[in-house]
Amino acid sequence: MVDETENGALGAVIRRSATRHAAPSDLRQGIHAAVTQSAPPGKARGWPGWRWLQMAGTLACAILASVLITRISLAPADAVRVNDEVIAAHVRSLMVAHLEDIASSDQHTVKPWFAGKLDFSPPVNDFSNQGFPLTGGRLDYIDKRFAAALVYRRHGHVINVFVWPVRDANMAKASSETRDGFNLVAWSASGLQFWLVSDVNSEELQTFSKLLRDVPR
Repeated sequence: MVDETENGALGAVIRRSATRHAAPSDLRQGIHAAVTQSAPPGKARGWPGWRWLQMAGTLACAILASVLITRISLAPADAVRVNDEVIAAHVRSLMVAHLEDIASSDQHTVKPWFAGKLDFSPPVNDFSNQGFPLTGGRLDYIDKRFAAALVYRRHGHVINVFVWPVRDANMAKASSETRDGFNLVAWSASGLQFWLVSDVNSEELQTFSKLLRDVPR
């Protein structure tokens, strides 16, 4: 069961991070001009239906402004939500000692394990020679769908690599940041979204992300 306190904290983060915008002035002026032109010639102000048209125009402005605010604010709020979900999944895997459903450093063992469990095939590679050994994988749940979680190590630190299909172009943009003491790197490739999270320093995580991105698809 999800703790109500955690829900409240997440809601506060989303409200704090969401961007709000007023409707552009040219949009308001355009609607006003359209309403004015629809009144009978010479009766714009005296016409009995004028007040109703004014009210309709104001309502239309409010609705369009609401749509614009929703569309503009949705992407930042969703990004915050997914960031929080990725960090929570990472921490949860460490707390309950459930890093791997399949524990193996052999990519040819880990990759087939996901077959039939997911509706996509996550790329699995071992980077032991570069200092980032694969230790296994598991199923997780991110952004309202099942995701692959690939587990790597770096000098005793755990790196979780979450992979799932891209569903929103706004979420597919490359990014990197530090939140709550964890470093995150995200990008998309070949229709898949990749999210890396770890407490290794940002330079090492960027190095690892480049190894993953440079693998031929």
